[in-house]
Amino acid sequence: MKSMQTPEEFISLIERNGRTILQSTGMAQEKAYVQHGMVSCYLHSVFVAYVSIWLARRFGIRVHLRSLVRGALLHDYFLYDWHIKDPFRKAHGFSHAAVALQNAERDFHLNAIERDMIAKHMFPLNLTPPRYRESVLVCIADKICAVYETFSIPIPKTVLQMGQI
Repeated sequence: MKSMQTPEEFISLIERNGRTILQSTGMAQEKAYVQHGMVSCYLHSVFVAYVSIWLARRFGIRVHLRSLVRGALLHDYFLYDWHIKDPFRKAHGFSHAAVALQNAERDFHLNAIERDMIAKHMFPLNLTPPRYRESVLVCIADKICAVYETFSIPIPKTVLQMGQI
């Protein structure tokens, strides 16, 4: 995947639109949880934001950029290690979007687009389809990133740099 812009532009976009999220206790907590392969949940979320923006620009899709960034950063805001079995938790793939939404609503003020992005990013595993363009982009970006991470395909350096913040 070719870089969509300079590293500085991407970092500025993410920081400008997601600063309060990136600086939150919950996102710091995400750094401790592995998502796919050896990638943290935090880095995965930044990667999904990056790919979502890249897709929107590549295909000329008009989006509400602030919502796209915020929803992408929060789409996996479930805040637990899903690799540890818990008898009180349903199958992670089917339930974590609802948990992420609940946590995100508790910690941040979300608009309708952001709520939809978080709640429906696991479509078609979760049966309700995304309602907004931004939700569809995050849904697709999440799957692309999961493939990169699971099969250890190199993640763009810009994303890795952002993951250090």
